[in-house]
Amino acid sequence: MTASNKPLEDRLAGMVLNSIRHPVIMLDGAGYISYANADAEAFFRSSASILSRNTLDMLLPFGSPLLALVKQVRENPSPVNEYRVDVSSPRLGQDRIVDLYVTPVNETLGSIVILFKERSMAEKLDRQMTHRGAARSVTGLASMLAHEIKNPLSGIRGAAQLLETGLNDDDRALTRLITDETDRIVSLVDRMEVFSDERPIEREAVNIHVVLDHVKAIAKNGFASHIKFHEDYDPSLPYVFANRDQLVQVFLNLVKNAAESIGSGEPGEITLSTAFRPGIRLSIPGMRNRVSLPLEFTVQDTGAGVSPDIMPHLFDPFVTTKPNGSGLGLALVAKIVGDHGGVIECDSVPRKTTFRILMPAWQSGGGDEHADDSPYSKKAGS
Repeated sequence: MTASNKPLEDRLAGMVLNSIRHPVIMLDGAGYISYANADAEAFFRSSASILSRNTLDMLLPFGSPLLALVKQVRENPSPVNEYRVDVSSPRLGQDRIVDLYVTPVNETLGSIVILFKERSMAEKLDRQMTHRGAARSVTGLASMLAHEIKNPLSGIRGAAQLLETGLNDDDRALTRLITDETDRIVSLVDRMEVFSDERPIEREAVNIHVVLDHVKAIAKNGFASHIKFHEDYDPSLPYVFANRDQLVQVFLNLVKNAAESIGSGEPGEITLSTAFRPGIRLSIPGMRNRVSLPLEFTVQDTGAGVSPDIMPHLFDPFVTTKPNGSGLGLALVAKIVGDHGGVIECDSVPRKTTFRILMPAWQSGGGDEHADDSPYSKKAGS
């Protein structure tokens, strides 16, 4: 390669590295980041020019396993692979589990190339399958409760009302307690019965921005009147293949949870965003082909965040941190999203909790098998 062709070679190398859908960085002999591809910029949430002013230990927490790997490769110049390494930090976020490929650059003394392969998406998809299994368990429980509990409760309530007619005021307080508690249990069972609804979902082309604006209007005129909303919408987004009413239920639940996390009367912000993310495909039971999930919808808040102890079980039934909560809200959200063939995940650090939903796009042919990655189907912003 002649010197005149060198710039072309550099451009081709940059194109190749940017086409790799994993973060790739190069460290010079002093430990500074001399190169970062496009995915590395997204991973570290900084541009390549800013990254070039930092050494790796400035970006990672003290004692990070990656720093030890880099030191190992410097002392013994041979490639090293390490799997399931936690590089979580306030800068990178939680649940940043990666496979690391660290190799020396023989042509440049002291330089090291690091490739990060994120495992979080695959593991979150696995967790989504677990959420669906938990929802199916609640389905069976709801069917049993509806038959075995609601009928006896109606008899108890009726008997309490009959007793009330011949009692004094003090005793009537007890019968009213009985009726109130039976009504509360029936209400809980009614909420659980939603899980046992196995009817096919009536789906159509839905403009997600209309849904989000509707949810925001409800929230601003009620439980989230004190909260500032931001929108970050992709106007060219295709329509989502979904049931509009159920999407309203999903996002209303998520926005209400966000408002409760911020707190009553506390200043806070909720950001609603939409984006097109091609490349995510998922095998759905009952579908012949892998379903593409290119549409990403997020609800982000500046609340207190989700406790790390709760995070692995966040979408499981009966898991809640609210004093009077039933723990069915997010389980129902996970069921609805799962019934649509989508996935939901959550990342949380204090003052930044993000619920992210991936769903299929609508295509003119209709049906799940027509939902693909094409950004040129009917637009939600049109």
